[in-house]
Amino acid sequence: MTEQYGKIVQFSDGSFLEYAHGKFDPWCVFYNGPDGSRFPPRDVEYFQQLLDYSEKLGAGIVYSDYVTLYNATGKSIEAKAFAMARFLSEKYPDPLEAEKLFCILYLAMLAEERKAGTKLGKRIKRLGIYRLLIEKKGVAHSANFMRGMNWRDIDALCRERGF
Repeated sequence: MTEQYGKIVQFSDGSFLEYAHGKFDPWCVFYNGPDGSRFPPRDVEYFQQLLDYSEKLGAGIVYSDYVTLYNATGKSIEAKAFAMARFLSEKYPDPLEAEKLFCILYLAMLAEERKAGTKLGKRIKRLGIYRLLIEKKGVAHSANFMRGMNWRDIDALCRERGF
């Protein structure tokens, strides 16, 4: 896939994801709905979706699926990651919504990897999701607890958990 701004992946309902300039950098993920709506998905929104899925399928399954996608995330857009997201989503109650969620997570991790001078990259998302699904810390806490923390402290938390 070519590196670009604009439409990155389109879903069967006509919605799609794109990168565009956000508040902080040029790698903000935007969801474009089939109804013409356009917004950047927020951590608390997709963390809630992960939690809802974990209550139906089990936290271990949802976290394992996330880690599979995490392990496939590098610094460039890969078509195989979108295929993986589609495959992983097949067992979820609403496969299309789960596919969107996994693609949002993939593009968000990719954006973290691309941030200039990053010391944490995609690990920052993994720590939040780990706190949510494995440590059961709640959506708001898991999505926001790192705000204002020094990267070295976040790095230590990641290392303690093996990533």
